[in-house]
Amino acid sequence: MIKLDTVKVLVDPAFMTASSPSSRSQPKNLRNTLVRAGIDLLEEGGIEALTLRKCAARAGVSHAAPAHHFDGLAGLKAAIAAEGFQIFSNYMREARVQGDQSARGQLKSICRGYLQFGVDHGGILRVIFGDRGLAGLVPGGTREDADAYQILREVCAPFVPEGTSARVIELQVWSLIHGFTMLSLAGEFGAPGGPLEDGLFDQILGLLNALGTSGTT
Repeated sequence: MIKLDTVKVLVDPAFMTASSPSSRSQPKNLRNTLVRAGIDLLEEGGIEALTLRKCAARAGVSHAAPAHHFDGLAGLKAAIAAEGFQIFSNYMREARVQGDQSARGQLKSICRGYLQFGVDHGGILRVIFGDRGLAGLVPGGTREDADAYQILREVCAPFVPEGTSARVIELQVWSLIHGFTMLSLAGEFGAPGGPLEDGLFDQILGLLNALGTSGTT
């Protein structure tokens, strides 16, 4: 599990004291403190635990304070998604580096990183893929410009048959791993976050062995 403090989440040091009920002084960078508080709420209680009022209470400020930094709960979720997306990308990147370095091995590794992120940070994953999806996290861009999508694109490239749109292969892989992750979080394969018995995930990843016709292994 990648710890949140390994990612460049800009959190004011005053957060630790600001969140204390006995301290009402506002931290210097309140916006980042509220984002950090929102992530903590998601980690502890899932998407249902995230409200502006709870976020303000966790940050140790008045319930009206978030309104000065976010356009309602949707604005707070967007800010959390942008921060969480970097954690998400790092999971995929780290899994790719640590796993089998063959082309197909890297493909399967980022899928494992994707699933592990969902298991560790299910609340953040649901915020990331909210109303706007990946495209909403890239101001003025598209989902193809998103960091994690670039990782997906790179590992899929060796399996794009000549004359086939790369997008088709990328969507095949993305649909497979995202669908499996969301079903897993919904408890379809047992308790959410629990072990996948009988190597179920590895069996699903076996479908990738037939991906493309390039013969790359």
